[in-house]
Amino acid sequence: MTDLLQVILLGIIEGITEFLPISSTGHLLIAEKLGLGMRSDVFNVVIQAGAILAVTVLYWPRLWKLASEWNKPENRDYILKLLVAFLITGVLGLIITKLGFKLPTEITPIAWALVIGGVWMIVAERMAANRPESSQITWKVAILVGLAQVVAAMFPGTSRSAATIFVAMLAGTNNRPAATEFAFLVGIPTMFAASGKLLWDTFKDGGGAGAENWGELGIAFVVSTITAFVAVKWLLRYIQTHRFTVFAWYRIVLGAGLLLFAH
Repeated sequence: MTDLLQVILLGIIEGITEFLPISSTGHLLIAEKLGLGMRSDVFNVVIQAGAILAVTVLYWPRLWKLASEWNKPENRDYILKLLVAFLITGVLGLIITKLGFKLPTEITPIAWALVIGGVWMIVAERMAANRPESSQITWKVAILVGLAQVVAAMFPGTSRSAATIFVAMLAGTNNRPAATEFAFLVGIPTMFAASGKLLWDTFKDGGGAGAENWGELGIAFVVSTITAFVAVKWLLRYIQTHRFTVFAWYRIVLGAGLLLFAH
């Protein structure tokens, strides 16, 4: 398989999995183990930024409304909650990085995270369904979503979107579109900040920038952006009338298969 085909496939995998609740990091690590090649942290984070760009475009009307009408109490309140969730993630993420935390790269912990996350999704959605429907984003939801992003970043296979959406649903925002919107909007500054910091560190050090194949990275970024745009647009329509159950069972089946493969 050529390098070009590999980076295209990795861009497609990232674009599809970044916002579907099935774990992009887990799928990229699995893809690397199955022969698509080991990629740098810069590569993985920047193609994630491609997926975030797609979501930014899709949510641009909402973002513009929040920015242009920030003086309205409900918009100002929503913006502050997004900011708090982002700051919690950013501060705790920096602390974890300073402590030298490294992501596990073995298949087994990823597989267990997929299985456990899938079971948790089924249980959480049933629990949320038994409560009166609410689309309100409370301060409790904002804080827990910020914490959930940190947990997801520490355990490949957990899925940032799954962790944040279902934490929001359990914490009181059990309207699926409302919970998904907040989770995705928090992800925009989070992932752009992570990509920006890593790129800054790479260019500052010099050596990492020279070792990176920027042509391949650019192709993967574009592929990821286009694929994510299609995937997220489909997801936002799907959850209007469907639960997340199909994604939960996909995680369980994939995780169980990986556990059998690993042994």
